Amino acid sequence: MKTPPAPDPRLDSLKQWLRTLPAALGVEPDSLTPVSGDASFRRYFRVATSGGTRIVMDAPPPHEDCGPFVRIAQRLAGAGLTVPAIFAHETARGFLLLSDLGRQTYYEAIQAGLDPQALQRRYRAVLRDLPRIQQVSCEGLPLYDETRLLDELALFPQWYLETHLGLGPDADRQAVLQSTFERLARDAARQPRVFVHRDFHSPNLMINEAGPDAAPGIIDFQDAVHGPLSYDIASLVMDARTTWDEPQQLDWGIRYWEAARAAGLPVPADFAEFHQQYEWMGLQRNLRILGVFARLSHRDGKHHYLGHIPRVRAYVRQVAGRYDAFHPLLRVLDQAEQIQTTDGYSF
Repeated sequence: MKTPPAPDPRLDSLKQWLRTLPAALGVEPDSLTPVSGDASFRRYFRVATSGGTRIVMDAPPPHEDCGPFVRIAQRLAGAGLTVPAIFAHETARGFLLLSDLGRQTYYEAIQAGLDPQALQRRYRAVLRDLPRIQQVSCEGLPLYDETRLLDELALFPQWYLETHLGLGPDADRQAVLQSTFERLARDAARQPRVFVHRDFHSPNLMINEAGPDAAPGIIDFQDAVHGPLSYDIASLVMDARTTWDEPQQLDWGIRYWEAARAAGLPVPADFAEFHQQYEWMGLQRNLRILGVFARLSHRDGKHHYLGHIPRVRAYVRQVAGRYDAFHPLLRVLDQAEQIQTTDGYSF
C-alpha cells in the first residue's frame, strides 16, 4: 500500500494563497512542483501560469523574513541586473511569486559537464556584473564589520572542531585561533565597504538561456550586507560547492580586478596587494563555512553538506600555507584532523 504524503500545512496555505491572486496572473496552483530548498528554512517551487512558468518562494515566519528579498530585488533590478521580478508577495506570511530565471544554476550546469569554453564565457559575464553589483546603494543594509566577522568565526571551533571533530577545550589552540581570527577580521574591516551579496557563487547564479555571454541571473541575495570589497570575489573563486584550482582563481581574480578598476571601485593599484586581500577574506569565509556545514549536519540533519567539507578545508589550507602568519593555524588543523606535517610546511 502506498504511504500517504505527510501533512504539509505550509504547502496547503501556499496553494490557497496562489488561488487568491488576480486572475490576470493566470496561476495554476495545482501545477506546483518542488524546485529546491536551501540551507535555510526557505523552499522554492515552480508553478505554471498563462504567461509561462514562475517560481514561488516559501519563507516561513518567524524563521525567515522575505522583506529584505523584496527590497533588495527592487534595488538590484533598478541597477539593470538580472534578478527575479516580483509579481506578487505577502511578506507577512512569507509567500512570493517570482519570475523564473531558468532551469539551471551555474553549479548544476558545471555538474552536468558544461563545455569549458562556455564556462569561461559565462564566468566572464559574471565578472562584468560584479562591479555593477558592488556599486548598488548600501542604504539600510547591515554593516559587515569586525565584530560580526569575529562572531561568524566562532562557528569554526564550536561546530567544526568541537562538535564535528570531537576536540575538547585547549588553551593553546584557543590562543592561536583568537590571534588568527583577530588578524583576519581587522584586515577585512580595513577594506573599503561596498554592497556585498555574501553568497556570490555557482549555486546562486542562473544560466541565462540567451547565450554564454549573457548576464547571469542572480538569486539568494536577501542576506546582502555593507561589507569588505573583496568578499564576493573571494566567494566566487573559492566556491564552497565547486573546486577551482589556483590558476583559475588567479585568472578570474585578475579579470575582476581589471573590471573593478575600470569601474572606479577602490581596489588597490597593485594586484599583489589585492590578491592577498581576497585570499585572507576567503580564509575568513571558509573557516566560517566549515562551522556552518558542520552545524547543518549535526544540528539540522542536512548531512549532504559534509560532502563539501574536504573542498572548503583545501581552500583553507591553500591560504594558510602561503602566509607565515597562518602557519600556527595549519598546526591546529593538522592536530585536529590528525594529518602528519611534512617537510613541505615551513613553521
